[in-house]
Amino acid sequence: MPPETNSNSLSAFESLESEVRSYSRSFPVVFGKAAGAILEDEKGSKFIDFLSGAGVLNYGHNDTDLLNGLIKYLQSNGIVHGLDMATSAKREFMERFDAILLRPRGLTYKFQFPGPTGANAVEAALKLARKATGRNTVISFTNGFHGVSLGALAVTGNRYYRDAAGLPLVGVVFMPYDGYFGADQDTSEYLDKVLSDASSGVDLPAAIILETVQGEGGINSASKEWLQSVERLCRKHGILLIVDDIQAGCGRTGSFFSFDFAGLSPDIIVLSKSLSGFGLPLSLLLLKPELDVWQPGEHNGTFRGNNLALVTATAALQKYWTDEKLSQGVLEKGRIISERLRQMAQNSRDHRLSVRGRGMMLGLDCGTGKLAGKIARKAFEGGLIVERCGAEDQVIKLLPPLTIDGETLRRGLDILEISVHQVSKMTS
Repeated sequence: MPPETNSNSLSAFESLESEVRSYSRSFPVVFGKAAGAILEDEKGSKFIDFLSGAGVLNYGHNDTDLLNGLIKYLQSNGIVHGLDMATSAKREFMERFDAILLRPRGLTYKFQFPGPTGANAVEAALKLARKATGRNTVISFTNGFHGVSLGALAVTGNRYYRDAAGLPLVGVVFMPYDGYFGADQDTSEYLDKVLSDASSGVDLPAAIILETVQGEGGINSASKEWLQSVERLCRKHGILLIVDDIQAGCGRTGSFFSFDFAGLSPDIIVLSKSLSGFGLPLSLLLLKPELDVWQPGEHNGTFRGNNLALVTATAALQKYWTDEKLSQGVLEKGRIISERLRQMAQNSRDHRLSVRGRGMMLGLDCGTGKLAGKIARKAFEGGLIVERCGAEDQVIKLLPPLTIDGETLRRGLDILEISVHQVSKMTS
């Protein structure tokens, strides 16, 4: 007889699962159901989700239209696993993505489906950039986060993750991100100086990789001018520009690509997280045709092109990206969230609080990880799920579903505001 399950007990996770687990420590309940912006645990308690799977669930949990399309595909005996063979699901996704997102922007890219995670896609992007240019070095930025597999970890700045590598991380030079030295310092000028000076000690890189809004790094948002300057430097010095749009993309900042507002044309775009629209693993490399220098099978993986994820991704494109309704909603909700966060910061007894971010990728900088941790825990007790980010986990990150309704958004912000007030009162 199998042992009885103790509803909402974490004992099995504590005794059987590795110590590496993290989110279950921050949110110590057993979740059983989810719909839209609401998570429900096994006891029936409901939580407003401002985490969205760390940016995986831009359209919320179990979107009905995507779910119905997936069920229909499964019932038709559609291909689930097919390596990188040609399937109807893959063809429909590529054709729709090209028609809905690329051609209207005047963009032309080849599609590469690496392994299903964001880190898999970053690994492929770095490998391709080095192969295409014949150079070894890659430039990344302070507070950048691109994954924790070895190649992706090498371009990730956070020492906590880097210390777990177990061997030297090489082939990368870090440069200061926009605003790293303060708002009055243009760090792209320093980057240009280093690249132009043959005695700077920095080898001409294969690529520069960046996030337009650094998620894990603390919701650091690069300006339009800085991004355009970096792109010009890439063209000037013959360097490939890789935009990691894994978390900031798929509508999180308003437009589908987070770099649209700056008018960039990256050489390589990395997508994952919300690409499938449903929480199913899927990642994608968009590469300019002249960079497609791979030999057949030279970069591969067993789970390339998850067909179930391709089905839901296509449904998401058709539902949300054939008009401007979602984008406009993101910008409007983003303004509401930003204003509420500014009010929280102004009304708080702790004057270290400040607001950062763009669109619906926003953060409340609490100054210290200790203060942010207390606020996040208090919010969870009140029924709101938020995570922290930044070099010291000092920023409360807000990533609610882009489709969240106004009432639920307001209730979530109310819980956060009460939590900020209560913690500030206790610590003042």
